[in-house]
Amino acid sequence: MHKSINNLALVKEQIKTNFSSLNNLKIIAVSKTYPMSEIDPLIQSGHIHFGENKVQEAIDKWTNVKRTHENLKLHMIGKLQTNKVKYVVPLFDYIHSLDNIKLAEKIAKEQEKLRKNLKIFIQVNIGNEPQKSGILINDLELFLKSCVKELKLNIIGLMCIPPQSKPVKEYFKKMHELNKFFNLKELSMGMSQDYLDAINYGSTYVRIGSSIFGQRS
Repeated sequence: MHKSINNLALVKEQIKTNFSSLNNLKIIAVSKTYPMSEIDPLIQSGHIHFGENKVQEAIDKWTNVKRTHENLKLHMIGKLQTNKVKYVVPLFDYIHSLDNIKLAEKIAKEQEKLRKNLKIFIQVNIGNEPQKSGILINDLELFLKSCVKELKLNIIGLMCIPPQSKPVKEYFKKMHELNKFFNLKELSMGMSQDYLDAINYGSTYVRIGSSIFGQRS
């Protein structure tokens, strides 16, 4: 058995040990920087959710694969520039990093052209960090309203990358409260080092790279 299949099974086992029923949890195998030779065994084993953060890399790796495997779901989890949206909308199924109104407008325009409706998370700057992208909590209500009412985007939930400096639990708790307040169904948070904490606070999409594929070289 390939190591990525083995590792994914271990992740699932850990989740199962800690939580009794999680039918709605999606594990995104973050495949950025890994070659298709590492990813293909997972596809063959039936895993369907994969995450990339660089547009050109994703185009090179996934364009043909997605044509032959129509059930695959590709998640854009990295910072997205407006000039790359025209490449992202045709290829991806989810965007986790919507973080400004210009980007929202561009996505809406491209989706209309292609008659496609991606599932989108709003990235929240939950730690109020100046160096990080994301919508500040105080601006979230207005931003969400603009995205849904004016631009007709399919906003399914919120996403965060919590600060490294403090315990993640307080940020996950805050995200859970915000998601509930805005009555959003999905929540994208948790990575290899903290996915169990994230799930504990209601995360429905965890983004796991190294625990599945091994450390990046």
